[in-house]
Order: sequence, then C-alpha cells, then structure tokens
Amino acid sequence: MTALVVAVTVLAALIVALTWLRLRGRAGGTVRWHLILGVLGVVVWGTFLAAPASSTAGGDLVGVVGLGFWWLVAIVGLLILARWRRPAARGRRVGRHAGVGGPDRWSQGPWLSILAHGGMVVCVVIMTWAYLTQKV
Repeated sequence: MTALVVAVTVLAALIVALTWLRLRGRAGGTVRWHLILGVLGVVVWGTFLAAPASSTAGGDLVGVVGLGFWWLVAIVGLLILARWRRPAARGRRVGRHAGVGGPDRWSQGPWLSILAHGGMVVCVVIMTWAYLTQKV
C-alpha cells in the first residue's frame, strides 16, 4: 500500500512539475497560487512520507497539512478548469478567462488539462484514503 501512495505522490508531483514547465513565465495570479500550493503539497506530504512516524515530521499534523495543500491544489485546479472556456469563433462571445493564444504545444484542446486535473483529484483521494485508514 505504501508503494501505491508513493507512486501516486510522484505522479501528483509530476503533474505539478509539468504544469510549472508548461506555464513558466505566463502564470497569472490564480494559476501561480495553484502552482505554489502544489509545490507546498509536494514538500510537506513528501516530508511526511519520508520521515519516521515517531518524528515530528512524520507526525499527524504534518500529514494533515500536506493533505490540506493537496486538496487545495485539486480544488483550485478544478475551479480554474471550470472557468476556462475556449475562445469562440467569429463574433460569438468569448469567456473572459479564455486565452486567445496559438495551438498548445503538448496537446490539442483542453484534454491534457482535463486529464491532469482529474488525475490530481484521484491522486488526492487515494492519499487521503491511505492516510485515514493508516496505511501510511
């Protein structure tokens, strides 16, 4: 079970790292906070997993704070995804949060973002389940 939690944590950290690389220099306020929360989640939760259970860093408070950061990352990410709309073609209304830019280098359309945000929610649910059932 611990191996699954470590794998899910690494996957969540990879999502945060790829998001940072993808949006480097273009991240607005909400997205910047989303990334900062992700980095804090990686650091605090990773510390909790790596530290001995008898130490302060491996204690319940650190685990709860780490999970709290992950839940904030997942919720803010879903909110960002929900408010994002593709620009409309020729004269139709455009969502105020929609970007105008060119084609995405990593994918076409919103599918990569949907996959990453959905995957992050699944990762956080698994981490929370493992913590609540004392598997980690």
